Amino acid sequence: MKSNLSAATIAETFRTALEKGLIREEDTLAIFYDLDLLEQRVRHLQACFPGNALHAIAMKANPLEKILLKLKDFGVGAEVASFGELRMAENAGYPAARIVYDSPVKTIPELEYAIRTGVHINIDSLAELERIAAIRKRIKPAGTFGIRINPQIGTGAIAESSVAGEYSKFGVPVKFRRKELLKAFADHEWLTGVHLHVGSQGCPMEMLIDGIGVLYDFVREVNQKIGFRQISLFDIGGGMPVSYQRDLEPLSMQTYADAIRTHFPELFTSAFTLLTEFGRWVHVNPGWTVSRVEYLKNDGGIRTAMIHAGADLFLRECLNPKDWHHEYSVLDQKGKVKSGTLYPHHLAGPLCFSGDILAKDVRLPEIEEGDYLVIHDSGGYTFGMWSRYNSRFTPKMIGYQGNHFEILKERENVEDLLGFWK
Repeated sequence: MKSNLSAATIAETFRTALEKGLIREEDTLAIFYDLDLLEQRVRHLQACFPGNALHAIAMKANPLEKILLKLKDFGVGAEVASFGELRMAENAGYPAARIVYDSPVKTIPELEYAIRTGVHINIDSLAELERIAAIRKRIKPAGTFGIRINPQIGTGAIAESSVAGEYSKFGVPVKFRRKELLKAFADHEWLTGVHLHVGSQGCPMEMLIDGIGVLYDFVREVNQKIGFRQISLFDIGGGMPVSYQRDLEPLSMQTYADAIRTHFPELFTSAFTLLTEFGRWVHVNPGWTVSRVEYLKNDGGIRTAMIHAGADLFLRECLNPKDWHHEYSVLDQKGKVKSGTLYPHHLAGPLCFSGDILAKDVRLPEIEEGDYLVIHDSGGYTFGMWSRYNSRFTPKMIGYQGNHFEILKERENVEDLLGFWK
């Protein structure tokens, strides 16, 4: 399964975009998506799991409408983490049965709407369970329900993206609330699913498998005590790490799926419907960002490339550089990959705070004003986390298949920006 796009491949695509006039003077920043690679990753995901599995791709990773439409055409669903995302999925034409609604703060009106619509709801707390039970008495439910359970198996290498420690803001902790969880399933026959998520990036496969194992044992206990298979929906969440480094081979989806099948073979039978919520694994590697270098500073022996992408697009990278990294390439003004002696560079963004630095001491060929900096593997958790700080214009989004290009979203104009703040 293809992972990272090479600098040479990216440069060839960018040169073609330049030749076609897709990069105008005002397009100082653009995000490109290899749509063929995006489809390849989705098809591979589908091939690794049973045919009846629902792959609800995490919308938060990349909520761009035209990307949502393409994913829908690939036959996957949408995992939504807010009521806004739920409405976006509906607007993109996703059937209710292929929408998974996750959020720890669903309001009563939002729950009423979701229950009427028929999406699958993952309940985040016992308090939310009580709300839903009350709503069901006055509204005819159309969908299915699961409950998010924290397996409490520990944290991964990145604390901020780990959600299965002894404490988590998400889900019901299985160690502390096992009796209440067992009672919940005994009292509510309509509660037919379980959901877990261990973390995103920084969690090895062993942790993901351990988390599934905790819920697998719990499901067997519930079904045995109740006397029939009440729980038939098993949501394993997402969490598959990706490689942000070209020389580091990532965990393969096939290896992960095979491990689940080996440890918990019943999950791959008709007794269960598997749900997955992969976002990073699908979106990150097919996308890359390119910024024009507006200025080059050389003060105190430190080369600083001033670019048009910073914490507005790469929030985690700027605020937690210890854990979040990208690889970078430099293209000249014609889109050719630059080579030669490598020098340490700081890559500084356009925002007005000192922490708006994408990376420090990155060894790159000498950067000059007017060059282009490529930020590799940035198709997910970038534009989806866009910040309005300093009112920067959102960048142009370009999709491509070979030499065929399409504008997924135009660069924001002044009227769009003014309208946002009205």
